[in-house]
Amino acid sequence: MLPPGTEGDHTMQGTALSPRGLAAVLSCPILVLLCVGFVDRTAADLSHAVFSGHVAIFVWLTHIVDPVPPLAGFGLAGAGLAAILGWRPGPAGRTFVGCCIAVLVAIAIKDQLKWAFGRLWPETWVNNNPSWIHDGAYGFFPFHGGQGWFSFPSGHTTIITAPVAALWERLPKWRLVLALPVVLVVVGLFGADYHFVGDMVAGFYLGAASGIGAAALLRDRPGPAFATPPI
Repeated sequence: MLPPGTEGDHTMQGTALSPRGLAAVLSCPILVLLCVGFVDRTAADLSHAVFSGHVAIFVWLTHIVDPVPPLAGFGLAGAGLAAILGWRPGPAGRTFVGCCIAVLVAIAIKDQLKWAFGRLWPETWVNNNPSWIHDGAYGFFPFHGGQGWFSFPSGHTTIITAPVAALWERLPKWRLVLALPVVLVVVGLFGADYHFVGDMVAGFYLGAASGIGAAALLRDRPGPAFATPPI
């Protein structure tokens, strides 16, 4: 057994799952199931009845997400090119790279989950797709395929949450500012009736997991980070 303080001991400690982390993981399916059973349809009906005459305002809020994926893609490509040219990122650089990775990973995962869950949308958007408001159709149709069955999880919520989660620990004094775009996007999605509440809950958890995971992988560690290997 290695003595405390050695690298092996540090690694073993790092593998333990905290009760707080376990509770966070378990809370996601519980909240989603509660939304599916008791919240989603009522909330969709409310949004359609109350906000249908003001959809443009809410749609505009959802477009806050639009620049995030291209910025993440070009940002990561630029960081890779800079690394080839000799750049070695410090804490701020690693945080930036973590944000880019979080967004791109979140996008890849949410696309696969949308296909796997096959959930119908609250309203009819594409190719006369069946929906709760238009047809009274509601449910999950796993691996169905097609844009009309891609409601779960919310991609907008996933994408806007991922970089915020990556920055959350790094910028504690800015948390209110960081939370603002997430809140605005969720308000837009609800007001436009783009998603069920459960979709947004799942998207939030997925984005948070992607951001926290990316930040943890690139967190400062003892010894030189991204050191040039010996030749």
